[in-house]
Amino acid sequence: MTKMIHIDNRGLQHPPVQPQFEAVLSPDTGLMWSIATIGGKKMTHADAEKAVKELCLCGFSDWRLPTIKELLTLVDYERHSPAIDTDFFPDTKSDWYWTASSSAFYSGYAWIVYFGSGGSSTVDRSYDAFVRAVRSARQ
Repeated sequence: MTKMIHIDNRGLQHPPVQPQFEAVLSPDTGLMWSIATIGGKKMTHADAEKAVKELCLCGFSDWRLPTIKELLTLVDYERHSPAIDTDFFPDTKSDWYWTASSSAFYSGYAWIVYFGSGGSSTVDRSYDAFVRAVRSARQ
């Protein structure tokens, strides 16, 4: 798990003492992450792609689903249920989250990450999973 910086609704950086944040920035990866689980409920892969495409957060509208490699950078293997830093991602469910990465094994499948323990797998895109949005913050 890399160091994170809180981002407010105007896209400004703050120390972690501020009460309301909408995103966090990972300076190590150059990625900005939505703090909240998008939509608050499980959805199919198509609905997940639509939800992040329509997202406007912190003044940015270029949000997307993370790749499997990107989403795995949020896994904290010293934690479980959920296996993520809940100081930065407090509403993360101990459940599956979609990625944009297609499965090389089966057409119509995509990679997902399980934040109960930090594992990953592939499932049919009609499966319901949670969504965390990401965007590149590097210029």
